Amino acid sequence: MPHPTHGEAAATHGATTAPDDLKSAVRQGVEGHRDDLIALSRRIHGHPETAFTEHRAAAWCAEALTAAGFAVESPAYGLETALSATLGPGPRTVAIVCEYDALPDLGHACGHNLIAAAGVGAALALAPVADELGLRIRVLGTPAEERGAGKALMIDAGAFDGVDAAMMVHPCPFEMSDFRSFALGTLSVTYTGRAAHPSLNPHEGRNAADALTVAQVALGLLRQHLPPQWRVHGITTEAGTSPNAVPVRATASYELRALAAEDLAELRARVEDCFRAGALATGCEVTLERPEPDYLDFRGDPALIELWTRNARALGRPEPVERPPFACTDMGNVSHVVPSIHPVLDISGGACGPHEPEFAQAAISPTGERALLDGATAMAWTAVDFVRADGQATGG
Repeated sequence: MPHPTHGEAAATHGATTAPDDLKSAVRQGVEGHRDDLIALSRRIHGHPETAFTEHRAAAWCAEALTAAGFAVESPAYGLETALSATLGPGPRTVAIVCEYDALPDLGHACGHNLIAAAGVGAALALAPVADELGLRIRVLGTPAEERGAGKALMIDAGAFDGVDAAMMVHPCPFEMSDFRSFALGTLSVTYTGRAAHPSLNPHEGRNAADALTVAQVALGLLRQHLPPQWRVHGITTEAGTSPNAVPVRATASYELRALAAEDLAELRARVEDCFRAGALATGCEVTLERPEPDYLDFRGDPALIELWTRNARALGRPEPVERPPFACTDMGNVSHVVPSIHPVLDISGGACGPHEPEFAQAAISPTGERALLDGATAMAWTAVDFVRADGQATGG
């Protein structure tokens, strides 16, 4: 069930986005850590680690937070490369999310080095004012965003229990406050047939590659009847080993995308039927598996988005654009259980985008590092405004 928005739970009147004394101190805190944050970002960038192997990145973030007085747990929530760092009395808890996994062969071409450093920066800047605000800061290092849905696993393990708001920033080729994403599901397909010689006794064989071909034809026909923004795409990973043997095994890996989690369930059912049809038509057996949890669509909290937008504009960030869903993230899963924001910050001026080699260079450029510092400051300011807007936080 979708969470109630913060806008429903607490009005935003009374919040201030002007840089008052407390928020000025927070900004100075980010600037005071500038060199260390940029060094952290570059260190992570220079040692890319893929899903569930981010041992160095998690350790470096944990070291910075421990030095600032946070109580740090790492490993955390049953994941070797997850971390949890807490500081402050509450009663309001804000989670700041740090991603730090890299892409195979492309390194940090999604800029997660900036995400991690910006999250650490926001936490370090908020730490000295947490008592005054009545704020508990929870920094969550979340592995395997690119593949593996680490946040979904951490939700199940209780990482976001008791959190009142969650936030992170992400680099992009444009500026956007109201980020939206697809829901994403993955599917692994294995057909098992019966071996035979294709000339001597083909009638005794059951061709696993043919089963996959039938399924792909069925998927091609299905696409005509899918809504425009539903996506089905995949690759064949195995389809026999020699042309003089009937393929006994064929495998494929597919992704399914829809605008909402509810749509994804329907799409998965229809796609799986296409693969079952391949088995039925050829006499093969089929096994359908989900290699990782579904990524749910991101649903940003309107009140938090408004606070973020004002703070980003106060820092001189570009005017945010509006775009339809264009990506997938396991932060979407978080947004289904906790009021959340996931703004994106322009680091390339549209010259290149995530998952391109050039974007990895943008992630260590002066523009990228300015976005790091702005993202840390704007997140910290938004946390301040969030707590102030909810009068229960300070008793006011």
